Amino acid sequence: MSKDTTSENLRAELKSLADTLEEVLNSSADKSKEEVSKLRSKAEQALKESRYRLGETGDALAKQTREAAARADEYVRDNPWAGVGIGAAVGVVLGVLLTRR
Repeated sequence: MSKDTTSENLRAELKSLADTLEEVLNSSADKSKEEVSKLRSKAEQALKESRYRLGETGDALAKQTREAAARADEYVRDNPWAGVGIGAAVGVVLGVLLTRR
């Protein structure tokens, strides 16, 4: 699962949930108790589905993060001086940026 696909899935899921909740809010004012109950059930179901899907997305993002960290760790172990150089360069850049303020 690519990062863009994960972001798109997250946006689509949140939009779907927002649309369902908006429908409930807009139509509950002029409905009977039975209809409001049905709308509430629909909103609760959408929320449960969204939580489940967002949990899957979070798991996928956590897996990607662990894989990226493992690759970075492997690279630094294989090329320790390159890692030191990169760390020093980042430190210099941050130092310059922070002293300008």
